[in-house]
Amino acid sequence: MSDADSVTTPPSPPPAKPPWHDLARGRVARPGEWLVEKGIFAVSLTAIVMILLIFVFVGREALPILLGQADSAAARVQRILPPEDVDRMTPSELRAALGLSRRKFAARSLEEQKAALKEIYAVRAEADRNGAEAIPDKDSEVNTVGWRYLILPHQWTGYSRPEFIWQPVSQIQKFNVVPLLVGSLKVTLVAVLFALPLALGAALYVSQFASRRLRAWIKPAIEMLAGVPSVVLGFFALFVLAAALESVFAFQSRLNAFVAGIALGVAIIPVIFALAEEALSAVPRGYVEGALAVGASRWQAAWGVALPAAWPGVFAAVVLGFGRALGETMIVLMASGNAAILSWSLFDSSRTVTATIAAELGEVVFGGHHYRVLFLLGTLVLAVSFVANLVADGVMNRLRRRLASSS
Repeated sequence: MSDADSVTTPPSPPPAKPPWHDLARGRVARPGEWLVEKGIFAVSLTAIVMILLIFVFVGREALPILLGQADSAAARVQRILPPEDVDRMTPSELRAALGLSRRKFAARSLEEQKAALKEIYAVRAEADRNGAEAIPDKDSEVNTVGWRYLILPHQWTGYSRPEFIWQPVSQIQKFNVVPLLVGSLKVTLVAVLFALPLALGAALYVSQFASRRLRAWIKPAIEMLAGVPSVVLGFFALFVLAAALESVFAFQSRLNAFVAGIALGVAIIPVIFALAEEALSAVPRGYVEGALAVGASRWQAAWGVALPAAWPGVFAAVVLGFGRALGETMIVLMASGNAAILSWSLFDSSRTVTATIAAELGEVVFGGHHYRVLFLLGTLVLAVSFVANLVADGVMNRLRRRLASSS
């Protein structure tokens, strides 16, 4: 063998693979498939970014109150300046006195803004002379957007004891959020307690007892309820359900948390049913057939074997139904009575957080204290939904691991 033959030729590098080379499946995908895959990824990423931006926007608008930087008392005791002092104000002082953003302040000339402030001061001075806006000294010094007054009771002027009061339209604005949180809790619990047995019973029957032909009719019929607009259910609760329940229970308040909760329960039945039925249908048939083979009845097999095996999915259905009920607006806006009072009775009128946002956000001053408090309520709804889903995910994972270890 010659020296030339003994020299080994180094292996040539593998050819560069195109960006659409599919290593996971061991084949080269077509360029069109690669583009479709990247497009789907981009759409998914865009949806996630949009959700995050919604959270950021809502939290940013509520940030001054969350950090305790807002002061409603300072706005109430603002001193009325004479016209000559207004003429000497700098643009920044003028914008602060008017309470405008930079964009809105720049939309008009400086002279127009000074004229507007002079007119505001003239109206205030006239009102003070007539005694129309006489504010008690005790309450005029209260920063009603501070956390102390947002969540704890306060004895306002004219009240014999400390009260939780939501009264944003008054001489002294009151923004206690506890009556709204209690109203949301009452309506949501009634809805879940009403919908859960009906939805879970229907899911058990459809998945474990109904024939294939009957299932093909029942399942779409229940799921079609999800397509009924919430405003239609609100009208139904307002005119039909409220009158029927009033004739049975003789309510003192015709529209109350109980009526709104029942109507809201009808809205979340298809949500709980769909997920629970899928979880029950996914249980291996061998589990149920094994229980039947040892002498259990069909009901015992469904209740004692299929339901525990599907419990993680059923729990997810309950949590999703809870979130759906917590975020509903139109039904509770039309059927709850919209009275922001602190009462634990289900038969008293109530007002929920979402109904308050929907009813008042269109009438508030942009950037004002009422505006910020409404965004604070939206932040609370997002936070409660996030925590509920986080806890539910942890519970479902624990149940799955326990079921896997026991099997």
